[in-house]
Amino acid sequence: MSHSLDYYFAVPSPWTYLAGPRFDKLIRKYNLEVNWKPYEVPRVFALTGTKPVLQRPPQIQKNRLNELRRWREYLDMPLNLEPKFFPADAAPAAHMLISAKQTGGEISKLAYAYMKAYWAEEKDIADTATLIDIANKLGWNGKALFEKSVETAVLTEYEENSEEAVKRNVFGTPTWIYKNDLFWGQDRLDFLNRAIEAEL
Repeated sequence: MSHSLDYYFAVPSPWTYLAGPRFDKLIRKYNLEVNWKPYEVPRVFALTGTKPVLQRPPQIQKNRLNELRRWREYLDMPLNLEPKFFPADAAPAAHMLISAKQTGGEISKLAYAYMKAYWAEEKDIADTATLIDIANKLGWNGKALFEKSVETAVLTEYEENSEEAVKRNVFGTPTWIYKNDLFWGQDRLDFLNRAIEAEL
């Protein structure tokens, strides 16, 4: 039995990066059909009153770093708490992923590679050459993906994902919607797993 879910995410999110390996296990465990939907997080932040990280009160910024450190250690994943190119523009990587998806490829490994490049390898994921190089190393034609990534079809899908996220009450990343039930945050993956299991 195939299970389908919608996945709203942004590459520069550390929580999305931390969710990556565990979500990949769920995909393989349940043969999930994932509708990958990179979207413009600042748009939903503006609607909910959530401030960008660097505009948040110092207490909240400090706690965020503490939580990232704890999860990094708990999951035993490499993660630079304050990456060199922070904050990054999410759009270029999102456009590359949508381009890859429209090409007909499976994009989970590419999405995770972009996240790892940013959070663990100190790479600039807003840089075209970096995005192309990472795609090439995974067997894609990075140059062709980039050329397609600036076309109307890709930009339109990114816009549609963002508008759809607003309409479906998505307010952060990562967010999964399974059978119209919203699961927000990498620490909700266990609940998503239970929801899928309940349908078996």
